[in-house]
Amino acid sequence: MDFSDEYRKILWWLLIATRGGEKRIEIIKILRKNPENLYKLSEDLNVNYRTAEHHVKVLLNNNIIKRMGNGYGSIYFLSDYYDKHFDIIEEIIKNYK
Repeated sequence: MDFSDEYRKILWWLLIATRGGEKRIEIIKILRKNPENLYKLSEDLNVNYRTAEHHVKVLLNNNIIKRMGNGYGSIYFLSDYYDKHFDIIEEIIKNYK
């Protein structure tokens, strides 16, 4: 199995197979353009802070996004791997729709 196949499986599970995948896709797209903090993400997603925090934690725990800083002022951005291989994310999203 190719290393990227494992990443595809993880992404498929987090973005397509589980509840909340659409919000996670939105977060990934936002962070691809600009790093953001949780407050700004919650505004952009039109969800409460706790909901945005939940989805960010899921993405963090799976190394799809990274955090810089601590606490309220933390900034989130797409991990180097997924930024470099964004085509994997686009492929999964395209095949889903």
